[in-house]
Amino acid sequence: MIIENENKLGGPIWQVKLGRRDARTASLSAANSGIPAPTSNLNQLISRFNALGLSNKDLVALAGGHTIGQARCTSFRAHIYNETNIDASFARTRQGNCPRANGTGDNNLAPLDLQTPTCFDNNYFKNLVNRKGLLHSDQQLFNGGSTDSQVRTYSNNPSTFSSDFVAGMIKMGDISPLTGSRGEIRKNCRRVN
Repeated sequence: MIIENENKLGGPIWQVKLGRRDARTASLSAANSGIPAPTSNLNQLISRFNALGLSNKDLVALAGGHTIGQARCTSFRAHIYNETNIDASFARTRQGNCPRANGTGDNNLAPLDLQTPTCFDNNYFKNLVNRKGLLHSDQQLFNGGSTDSQVRTYSNNPSTFSSDFVAGMIKMGDISPLTGSRGEIRKNCRRVN
């Protein structure tokens, strides 16, 4: 099976391993507990990824998936109003769709990449270099820390980002696979057998 969605948006394609076991049930809370919070600092991000056997390089490459997608106002409100590591003009633009008061516009969405929100490219990293990361956790990747050089590399070299993203996705897909009688090999990947 080949991943096609990223390719339709201009991103890379890669082979996905077949014959993997899928869970028979899903848990939103379990899924959300495994994803770093948008308020995470760099040390928290590194710790979370390293605990899963992923490197700092994997962290930065996989964060590049934020080149597409959107975030709710509640995920970035504190960043655009309270932090100094953000371009002032960019913050004002985002504030127009995300009022300061909690409960007001909480579900309003903003693209994670304002320039090319429907294109899988390296503009996400260019945005970080220019202090235009929407989420606090994203901007932490380029904020004077150990991942700055990797962000700069990806901002200047889309092919390096693309190949490292694929490597990170494959590595992430190998984390804690179900084995034995746990889960099932689906006949149709969209539903339980």
